[in-house]
Amino acid sequence: MQLHLLKPLAFIDLEATGLDITNDRIVQIAILKVFPDGREELKSQIINPTIPIPVEVSMVHGIYDQDVKNAPTFRDIAEEYLDFLEDSDLGGFNSNRFDIPMLVEEFLRVGKYLKLTGRNLVDVQAIFHTMERRNLKAAYKFYCGQELEGAHDAAIDIQATYQVLKAQIERYENVETVNDGSPVTIPVKNDVSILSQFSTFNSLDPTGKLIYDQEKQAIVFNFGKYRGKTLLEVFSKDPGYYDWMMNKANFSLSTKNVISRAWKAIN
Repeated sequence: MQLHLLKPLAFIDLEATGLDITNDRIVQIAILKVFPDGREELKSQIINPTIPIPVEVSMVHGIYDQDVKNAPTFRDIAEEYLDFLEDSDLGGFNSNRFDIPMLVEEFLRVGKYLKLTGRNLVDVQAIFHTMERRNLKAAYKFYCGQELEGAHDAAIDIQATYQVLKAQIERYENVETVNDGSPVTIPVKNDVSILSQFSTFNSLDPTGKLIYDQEKQAIVFNFGKYRGKTLLEVFSKDPGYYDWMMNKANFSLSTKNVISRAWKAIN
C-alpha cells in the first residue's frame, strides 16, 4: 500500500551511546524519507559521538569506538540533515520519547534548531502499543510475518518501522475499537495528522521538565519542589533557582533555552 501523504514523512532512527537525552550522543542516524508520490530516500550515517561508547551499549547496536574514530561528528553533518528534514513530518518507533528529543538536543548543541511546530509526529510504537502492545522485533513479526534480522542497525530498524506502519494501516484502517468502556472510535486512518494523535509530544521541552499549564497560557515546572508552579512565580520569588538550573544542575539545552527566554521576559 502507499501512505496518503500531503508532504514527505521522514522516519528517524538513532543509535546512541546510551538513553540519556542530555548526556549521551548519537553514533548512527538513519532517516527514511517517504514522499507523497511513494518515492523513498534513505540517508544513513555513522557518527563520531566524541565521547566513549560503553561496551555494554556497543554489544546491543554493534557500533564500537574503533568504528567511529574516523567518522564525522554531528556538527559535520548537522546542516545536511537539517535541510533533509526541513519539509517533512516526522515518524519513528518510540521516536517521540527518544529519537526526536535526542535529535533536537544534538542540533541545539551545535547551534541549530529543529523546528517541530507545524509538523505531524507519528510514533509507530504508540500505535502498536495502543492496538497490540509489544516491541519493534515483535511488531515486525506480527505485522509483516517475518523475523527482523540485524535489529539495532539504524538503517535496518527504520526500514522495518516503515513496513510496520504500512501494515498497521492495512490492518486497522476503519477498524472500530473500544477502550475501557469509552465510546467506539475508529482511530486508524491513512492520514498522518490522525496517526500522529496516537502519541503526545512536548515540543516546548522534549525532556518534559517544563510544560504548559492546563490553559496553555503559562509555562510551569514539571519536576522537583516547584512542580506545578509557573516560571514567573518561581523566578520572581527565588531568582537563585534560575542560576542553579543554568549553571549548576544537569539540564538539557532544550530546558535551558526555555528558562533563559522566560528569565529575559521577566527581567
